[in-house]
Amino acid sequence: QVQLVESGGGLVQAGDSLRLSCTASPGAFRNSNMAWFRQAPGKEREFVAAITWNGAITHYRDSLEGRFRIARDSAKNTLYLHMHSLPSDATAVYSCAATPFFSPDSASRYRYWGQGPQVTVSS
Repeated sequence: QVQLVESGGGLVQAGDSLRLSCTASPGAFRNSNMAWFRQAPGKEREFVAAITWNGAITHYRDSLEGRFRIARDSAKNTLYLHMHSLPSDATAVYSCAATPFFSPDSASRYRYWGQGPQVTVSS
């Protein structure tokens, strides 16, 4: 069982930066491929970014590459999402997810999910 607890959401203005964190249960984090997904009000959940268990490979939603960066710190069992130049349409609930199989943008392949912090970007 992998437990995921996110933090770092909040209200920011368009153009600001924000960092989300996702802390996982220690033993499971080391071997898990991780990702961030988001769901805006009235919309379906969509893929944001993913990273392999060893941090060697990252994958991003096309429209977000260059502004968002996914990273992991194995010593802290923590996954991060660094978001820069946030547009107002980035408003959503952001959830981290874990899977033993690296299938970056396929939500159905992720077995464990966090509750997700709300990120609200005001224009």
